[in-house]
Amino acid sequence: MSANDSLSLPADKVPPRHIAIIMDGNNRWAKARKLPGIAGHKAGVDAVREVIRGCIELGVEALTLFAFSSENWRRPPLEVKALMELFKLALDHEAKKLHKNNIRLRVLGDLSAFSDGLQRRIAAAEALTAGNTGLQLNIAANYGGRWDIVQAARKLAQRCADGGLQVEQIDESLFAGQLSTDGLPEPDLCIRTGGEQRVSNFLIWQFAYAEFYFTDTYWPDFDRQALRASVLDYCSRQRRFGRTSEQVEAGDDA
Repeated sequence: MSANDSLSLPADKVPPRHIAIIMDGNNRWAKARKLPGIAGHKAGVDAVREVIRGCIELGVEALTLFAFSSENWRRPPLEVKALMELFKLALDHEAKKLHKNNIRLRVLGDLSAFSDGLQRRIAAAEALTAGNTGLQLNIAANYGGRWDIVQAARKLAQRCADGGLQVEQIDESLFAGQLSTDGLPEPDLCIRTGGEQRVSNFLIWQFAYAEFYFTDTYWPDFDRQALRASVLDYCSRQRRFGRTSEQVEAGDDA
């Protein structure tokens, strides 16, 4: 890697521990090139590889990618079918590479809607990489933030109904432990490509204190240097978590 290609940050900049990305603009990227929509999604897979590499170089601990929302089933059937096939191929081709690079893969979402074959591939990839200690790569597929909250509430309600939990014992920490992101640090930075400025039902509980970075760049064109630019923007912000600027500058963590 040449010096010009380095993603290293200035010594005084601390990267986010957890980056979440809404990968938007694949279809528009393809349309602009007079290509079928699936060509944009295939190009998006290359961008995923590029951003994974960038996160490792920057020292990011966790990366969560919004690949397929619970609302995406409403898309044209042929596009949905092509996306499912692309997901299968990506799992087949990338799982061993992830394992070789010490990356742990988790797929977040309601997996029951997927075919048995896809569910088996997901389980195999997760099992293969389960012991890895490097980047935590999370793929949100058939995921919705509201679904995540509801399924967490159902788990706690069942525990209460079974007598193993009292209602007054439920607090934010216990609730967060039932979400699909249990065990991960909360997202520090959410990046959305493609020019839209909304969260689209993604990690809505987890984004309580996240910083947001919106870019017009379509996802297939979002490369490692674009990732670095978003991280530098994040590093320029003051995160107060309810405190005043003076308290933050004084190092008051109370």
